[in-house]
Formats: sequence, C-alpha cells, structure tokens
Amino acid sequence: MSAALGEAVGAHRHPGERVVDVRGLWMRYGDHDVLRGVDLRMHRGEVVVLLGPNGAGKTTTIEILEGFRRPSAGTVEVLDADPLRADEAWRARVGVVLQSWRDHARWTPRDLLDHLGAYYAPFATEQRPRPVPTEELLDLVGLSAAAHQRLLTLSGGQRRRLDVAVGIVGRPELLFLDEPTAGFDPQAKREFHELVHRLTDLEGTTVLLTTHDLTEAEKLADRILILARGRIVADGSADGLARRIRASAEVRWTRGGQRFVHATTDATGFVRQLLDEHPSGVEELEVRRASLEDTYLELVRAHLESDLDAVPDSLDGEQLR
Repeated sequence: MSAALGEAVGAHRHPGERVVDVRGLWMRYGDHDVLRGVDLRMHRGEVVVLLGPNGAGKTTTIEILEGFRRPSAGTVEVLDADPLRADEAWRARVGVVLQSWRDHARWTPRDLLDHLGAYYAPFATEQRPRPVPTEELLDLVGLSAAAHQRLLTLSGGQRRRLDVAVGIVGRPELLFLDEPTAGFDPQAKREFHELVHRLTDLEGTTVLLTTHDLTEAEKLADRILILARGRIVADGSADGLARRIRASAEVRWTRGGQRFVHATTDATGFVRQLLDEHPSGVEELEVRRASLEDTYLELVRAHLESDLDAVPDSLDGEQLR
C-alpha cells in the first residue's frame, strides 16, 4: 500500500477510540453454554489475538461480532452499532478473512477483486478511499504475477493470499482474521505479518485474529486474550501473561564441564553476580523465561480442570435465549 495513501489515512487515527465493546456476552445452544459472560474491548489500531482450545467459543465470538449470529444475552457494540442491526455502510467498514470460502473457479484474481471492490466504492470517504486499487492490492499480497490465472490453478498459498486480499479490498476499519496464514510458507508468513503492521500503523485498522500458531500470536499481538470454557481467562501482552503465571526465570550455564540451572526472580542481578564470582567466565549462559506456549498451556489447563460455577437461567433480568 502506498506510503502516501497510508499516511493520509493514518493522519485520522484516534488511538483511544473504542471499536469493540462487548459486555456480559453469553451464547447457549440447548443446554450447553458456549460463551459464559465474555467482556471484550478493543481500540483503534490495536491487534488482538484470540487464543483457545477447540470448542472454547472463538468462532462463535467472532461470528457474533460480525453480525452473523445472535447472542443469547449481553450487549455487543462494534463500530458504534449493534452488528445485528447494522446497515451496508457499516458492513463496508468491516473486513473478514475466513478459513475457507467458495468462489468462481474460472475467475482470475484481478477480475474477482475488481468485482468485489465495486461494492465498496459508494462508501468511500475522503479519510478512507475505497476500494484499494486492484493493482496495488495484488502487489500488496504478492499476487501480481498470478493476476490473470484462473482461481482453480492457484496453489494453496496463493489462494490464501487471495483470501487476505478479499478481506482488505474495502480498506476495513476493523478486520477479522480466522487462521489467516494457514498454508503459508515462512516467507509468506513474514510478508503477511508486515502487512498487518502496515494496516495498523498507517491506516489505523483494528485487527482481531485467531490462530493456533503461538509464535505468530507473539509477533503480532498488542494484546492476547485466552478463551477457555466460554470465558476470557487471561488478557494482556505475551510478556505480561508470562510474568503473571511465572515470576521466576531459569538461568542455565556451564562451568568446568558441569551444567548448572538456577531459578531466580531477578535474572539480571543473578547473572551479574555469577560473572563477578567467576571472572574467568562461564560458558553456554542462557536465561529462559516462560514462553507464550508455556503460559497458554498452563492457563488453559488450570481452567479446564476447575469446576464451573452454577449457570444462571437469566442475567440481570434478561432471559437466556
């Protein structure tokens, strides 16, 4: 995306502006509660990664925010509107990248993006011109060389790039990404991460992303939400969550051929003392802190093993549907 255009859009960012405001969200299917009192807030230009085991309620949460599913209870406000009652102008402000979708196999990427982009043109504003020009978009997602290929001839990675292009063709203010890099090779993943940073930094796009790739989550997220048993059980940065569950770090080193491991809450101070005590030096010095994977697994395990509270039939007088 051109720097000049990105800067023009970015000049109208409002970093403190709330984009998503969800309070007391419940979703019940029969006697089963998929979501149990979820509270969620997101601000403009923020990247929030939603993590959780299969069945935790991630897809249900996103479908409610997109306006495709009615919650059993709670309030949902996205871009200052109830998604269930929002109009086409609201939908033009939202982008969605699904895990998979069906399309016209004989179309080309250029034809498809031209066609879809035309729907966004009536909703262009001076601050946010729509759609993204097709040539610019093809270049942005790395599909310029495949612009005239039939969709049925594209590789899996190319199809996924096209999915991303479809999600951002309308220059969304809020972008939902569901496993966006599935099928990407390492280079394509890196390019996608750069694209997300460009959208948020230059255009103020707010991003809600689900992924099972914890390394990707750590690279992209301003905040990480962990959903387990229908509840948000953790909300914070990767480092903040790691400190929450494990204040200590492990310092490992080798001296005289012997391996040592020491747990400490002050890794910097301990390493300084260690080097002072052994001026001739130590070998293979390493400081290990809890990784996002450690944090995620520990938090999810703790909540999956805990007993559920009693489930009410109503919330604040509102019957669960």
